[in-house]
Amino acid sequence: MPRSLGASREVSRAGVEGMEAAEALRDKVARIYDLLVKTYGIPPWEPDGDALGGLIGTVLSQHTSDVNSERAYAQLVSRFPTWEAVRDAPVEAVAEAIRPGGLAGLKAERIQRILRILTERLNGKDLTLDTLKDMPLDDALDYLESLPGVGPKTAACVLLFSLGQPAFPVDTHVWRVTKRLGLIGPKVTADAAHIVLADLIPPDRRHTMHVDLIRHGRQICHAQRPACGRCSLRAECQYYWRSVAHER
Repeated sequence: MPRSLGASREVSRAGVEGMEAAEALRDKVARIYDLLVKTYGIPPWEPDGDALGGLIGTVLSQHTSDVNSERAYAQLVSRFPTWEAVRDAPVEAVAEAIRPGGLAGLKAERIQRILRILTERLNGKDLTLDTLKDMPLDDALDYLESLPGVGPKTAACVLLFSLGQPAFPVDTHVWRVTKRLGLIGPKVTADAAHIVLADLIPPDRRHTMHVDLIRHGRQICHAQRPACGRCSLRAECQYYWRSVAHER
């Protein structure tokens, strides 16, 4: 048999095996989704339509608790009536308003840089991110990620929770749980996991899986000493069968 024909068949076989592996992962995602819904239910999804407010709020939420970031956001919008006022204020005044969220100086500078860039893109018109509403999902993600300090998680959060677009944010809980389940490889970074998981999870299931995986990570699949004995996903968990069950 000619070498070229043999190589072609090997490539073809590898392609088929890759497709079968991907299909098996999607079937696994479907089973995990059903188990998550059975355990935690389907959470309400109520986007408020305010993408710019969502972006600023998500920036404030970085490296702090929900309680602290919400307090910082409330103080910011209380002290400044418009995003233009936030943009034009002394950075020290913005930092003081958002101090409860931590890293106030850094976040104040970042927020003002974002607002100034948006002002340039909008040719001085009122500050808004309404343009995202008409963009395809991938274009909207790229638009947001082009802003300073905005990575895949922040961009996906804004689109999912503010605009109701089916992005899939990967926070530390989602990253840990999906890695243990075997949905992503052990060396896949959190940023890269956004692409992998969005490809595996159907758009209409992404919000539920995101929220329920976070709940599971907080309540059961802890970073240290996961409560495998109480885990409703155990049957689908690669970590459990390779590490925990093997030792018993």
